[in-house]
Amino acid sequence: MSIRLYWEIGKRAYQRQLAYRAANLNGLITNACFGYLRAVVFVALYQGRSSIAGYDAREAITYSWVTQALIMVVALWGWWDVEQTIRTGDVVSDLSKPFSYLGFWLARDYGRALYFVIFRCVPIFLVGQISFGLRWPSLPVTWLASVVSIGLAVAVCFAIRFMINLSAFWTTDARGLGGLAMSAITLLSGFLVPVAYFPDSVRAAIQWLPFSSIVQIPCDVFLERLSGTSLLLALGQQALWAVVLLGAAQYLVTVAIRRVVVQGG
Repeated sequence: MSIRLYWEIGKRAYQRQLAYRAANLNGLITNACFGYLRAVVFVALYQGRSSIAGYDAREAITYSWVTQALIMVVALWGWWDVEQTIRTGDVVSDLSKPFSYLGFWLARDYGRALYFVIFRCVPIFLVGQISFGLRWPSLPVTWLASVVSIGLAVAVCFAIRFMINLSAFWTTDARGLGGLAMSAITLLSGFLVPVAYFPDSVRAAIQWLPFSSIVQIPCDVFLERLSGTSLLLALGQQALWAVVLLGAAQYLVTVAIRRVVVQGG
């Protein structure tokens, strides 16, 4: 019954996004324009050289389009639905419902992500293919691994976003904190450039942070830079961070509930 409940919650979140067709079209155009500009930068970067940090020009261009396609799927730059309910007081009603508060929002986020996979991710890939020609996976297993990797990336990014939203229980400026956090994620996740481009002195540390699970690993899986044991380890790293961060988010929920009770909410 609980699986059916969260399935219905996710389905309704997907249907809710269907109401914003004009907003998605505007976002799609913006995404495509920036994707084109970023790809042109990579084209210029590879003039006179065949490879940088193990990426050839075609892989780097494809990498830039994959990152553009993932922006809305993982909600890279945040979302504030939970924070808004805390500010309005509606969170009290949500917390009193007979199901997991974290599970409720996670199911909604997967429904939202599915919408953007279909109506933002796929069109962005098509624009990239028409504009530059992308490097597509050559093995069927890569497509399956990419689906798993993106699903785990959504969970990792959701957990971070969810905890940032919950900070509204203690601060009046959760969005300011979120802005700082999302700036760090944009840099350290591999969105701007692959983590492999970073200096050796910091690259190893960045690769093991949870942020690489949001963008870098899904991109490398799609580009088939990971295979066999390395692929399993990368997916395992994503799964581990998803479990750890969702566990931390659940703990933060219990702390927040005690705060609401103490304040008489």
